[in-house]
Amino acid sequence: MAGKPKRMSQVKQILRMHAQGKGIKTIARELSISKNTVKSYIKKVSRGGLSITELLKEEDPALEAKLWSGNPSYKDDRYEYLKQRLDHYNRELKRVGVNRQLLWEEYCQGTSNPYSYTQFCYHLQQFRHSSRPTMVLEHHPGDKLYIDYAGKQLSYFDRVTGEEIFAQVFVACLPYSDYCFALAVPSQKTEDFIHALNCCLQSFGGVPQTLVPDNLKAAVVQANSYEPTINRVLEDFANHYGCSVTPARPRRPRDKSLVENQVKLIYSRIYAKLRDRTFFDLHSMNVAIASKTKAHNQTRMQHREYCREEKFLADERQHLKPLPATIFEIKCYREHKVANNNHIRLGIDKHYYSVPHTYIGMQVKVIHTRSLVKIYHKGALIATHPRGRRKGGYTTQKEHLCSHHRYYKQRSPTYYLQRGYKHSEVLYNYMEALFKQDKYPEQLYRTCDGILNLARKTPADTFDKACQIGLKYQNYTYRFLKQVLENRMTEYMEEPKEEPLPGHGNIRGPQAYK
Repeated sequence: MAGKPKRMSQVKQILRMHAQGKGIKTIARELSISKNTVKSYIKKVSRGGLSITELLKEEDPALEAKLWSGNPSYKDDRYEYLKQRLDHYNRELKRVGVNRQLLWEEYCQGTSNPYSYTQFCYHLQQFRHSSRPTMVLEHHPGDKLYIDYAGKQLSYFDRVTGEEIFAQVFVACLPYSDYCFALAVPSQKTEDFIHALNCCLQSFGGVPQTLVPDNLKAAVVQANSYEPTINRVLEDFANHYGCSVTPARPRRPRDKSLVENQVKLIYSRIYAKLRDRTFFDLHSMNVAIASKTKAHNQTRMQHREYCREEKFLADERQHLKPLPATIFEIKCYREHKVANNNHIRLGIDKHYYSVPHTYIGMQVKVIHTRSLVKIYHKGALIATHPRGRRKGGYTTQKEHLCSHHRYYKQRSPTYYLQRGYKHSEVLYNYMEALFKQDKYPEQLYRTCDGILNLARKTPADTFDKACQIGLKYQNYTYRFLKQVLENRMTEYMEEPKEEPLPGHGNIRGPQAYK
C-alpha cells in the first residue's frame, strides 16, 4: 500500500474474489499482486465497515473516493487555523516588500504548532490557484479584434550612419479564428498606432464589431475598469470604420489572452526565424514579417484539423463589415481667431490658410488631417484647403478676398491689356507700348490704373486722340495724357495732309490702258 494505488478494476477483482471465499495467497497468485497489497485492501474495507456488495456496484471514481478519502493534511487542525488566514496572506503578498518567507515567520509566531515553510507555501499556492479560476470565453465570428504590442523589439540598421534603430511590433488577432497580423512600426505613438490599425483592417479585408486594445496612451487617455476615456483619435478611427472600442481592464491581460498568446508564438515563429537576418529599412523588415506571419497562419493548429487561415476564410471573413471607400486619416482639432488679412495660422506647419473676409476677427474651429485642412464657424464649413507644408507660406482662395484685394491680386500686364482692348484699339496699342518699356511690370500697374481712370472720365473719341498724341511723341505716362486732356490739345490736332506724288516722265496716262 506504500506504493502507487492499484487501479479500481483490480481492486474490484480483489474484493470479488474475497467475497467468493478465496484466500489471500490464491488472490495474490491469480492477480499477480503481492500478498501484503491484497491483505491491506481487504483490511481497509473491513475496518471501514464497508459492504463489498455495495462497493462492487460503484463506479471507479466513487469507489476510489471511498477507499482513498483524501489527503489527511486537510483534516488536520493546523489547516483549519491556516485556512482562515490564507485570504489575508494572499492580499499581503501584493504589498511592497512582502514575501512568503516573511508571512511564514508571522504565521509561526501566531500558533504553537505551525506547518513547515514548504507546506505553508504549498497551501498558500493552492489557495491562490483556486481563488483565480479562468473562464472559457465564447467568441463569435467577426465580433472582436484583440490588439497588443510585443514586449521585445526588432531592429534594423541605417545604411548611412550604421546606427541600430529599434522598432515596436504591433500584434492583432481575431479571437474566433485566431487569425494573426503583425507589423513593425517606429513607435507606439498615436500616428504609428493608427497606421498599424489601418494596415491591419486592410489586410483582413473587413472591420470587426469592436476593437479591444491595451491601455496604451494612443488608445486610452485615462484608464478605468468601468468607464475608460478613449483617445479622441481612436474614437474618430472607430467612427470612420463603423466599429466601437472596448479597452481591456487595466492590469487584466486575460481580457485579451489570445493576443497575449500570439505574442508568445511570434517570438518563436517570427523573431527566432529572423534572428540571423540584417535589415536596412523598416519596409524590408515588414516584408519579412508578413511572410513569416503568413506561414504562421497557415500552420496546422494543435488539436485542430485546420489552420488559422482556413478557419478565417471559411467562417469569419464574411462576417466582417465592409471597409469604407477611403482610408482613415488622423484628425487634429484647433481653434483660431481669423486675422485682419483673413487668414489663420496653423502652428504645426507654420502655414497660413485663407478664410472668407466676412469672418475677420471671429473664432473658428480647424480640423486638419494629413492631406486636408477644413475650417468651420458655428458648425458650418466655410473653407477647405489642401495641406500646405511650406513654412511661412500662404494658401489663398481668391473667392475669400474682398473686392479690392481680389482686384489687386488679379493685376498683370495681360489684365491691363485686356481692359485696354475693351475700351478701344488705340488704348490697347498705347498700353502695349507702355509695357514694352524696360521697366518692371509692377512699377507700371499704378500708371495703368491712372490711365484707365482718365478713360472713364473722358469721352472715348477725345481720349483716343490723346493716346494717338502719346504714341506719336512716344510718351507713355499718366501725367502726359492728363496734360494733353487738360490743355485740350486734342482739339488742335493737325489733319494729315495728302501730298501728291512727284511728277515723272515715264508715267503713262489713262489712255494707255484703253
